[in-house]
Amino acid sequence: QQAAATALLTGPDWYRHAVFYEVNVRSFQDSDGDGFGDLNGLVSRLDYLKDLGIDALWLMPIMRSPFADSGYDVTDYRAIDPVYGTMADFERLLAETKARGMRVFMDLVLNHTSIQHPWFQESRKDRTNPKANWYVWSDSAGREAISCGTHGSIFGESPWTFEPARQQYYFHRFYPEQPDLNYREPAVAQEMLDTARFWLEKGVAGFRCDVAGLLFETATACSLAPETLDYLRSLRRV
Repeated sequence: QQAAATALLTGPDWYRHAVFYEVNVRSFQDSDGDGFGDLNGLVSRLDYLKDLGIDALWLMPIMRSPFADSGYDVTDYRAIDPVYGTMADFERLLAETKARGMRVFMDLVLNHTSIQHPWFQESRKDRTNPKANWYVWSDSAGREAISCGTHGSIFGESPWTFEPARQQYYFHRFYPEQPDLNYREPAVAQEMLDTARFWLEKGVAGFRCDVAGLLFETATACSLAPETLDYLRSLRRV
């Protein structure tokens, strides 16, 4: 029976048979007494999780964030937030899970960044900067090409917020602190694929892709537009 179970956890379909454990690292185990859970605290509990029969961990967001929305507002896609530790701590977690035959999935927030992300700070300045088209902008609080842009945001009222410096509105399906990325800009689409590749090369086994169905908006679809499905296929190829 053990051999059969082990066989199910090999090959490309291993995740279909694995037992996943979702971890909010921030509240799981504090190792340094600062009141926040961290990566080293999680490492200290791996034997306990292994004894429970866990095959893979899904970590809620641990990338650098001001935490306006539980870490789903990212300011640096290739850095660990200091509250959780360092990149070396994360690499230790990967090594320790691998030693126990476990895997690690990360939350990858594709649809939007933090309003504090350097990309948005540049994009909001004017209409001609190098990141001007990295987010979804409009001269009015709505666009015909975005059917869901006339409805309320998921976490509030209008999904459009005015930016005085640029004299335009930016689109956000969630909080105003979470501006939507513009996946029709090739540089954005490529950057996020490269971000996934960065973590995979570290040894991450895969991703839980937050609100992945919302990447492209069209005049007729707010979720799972054909362009979004094509992009998810490209992410799967990575």
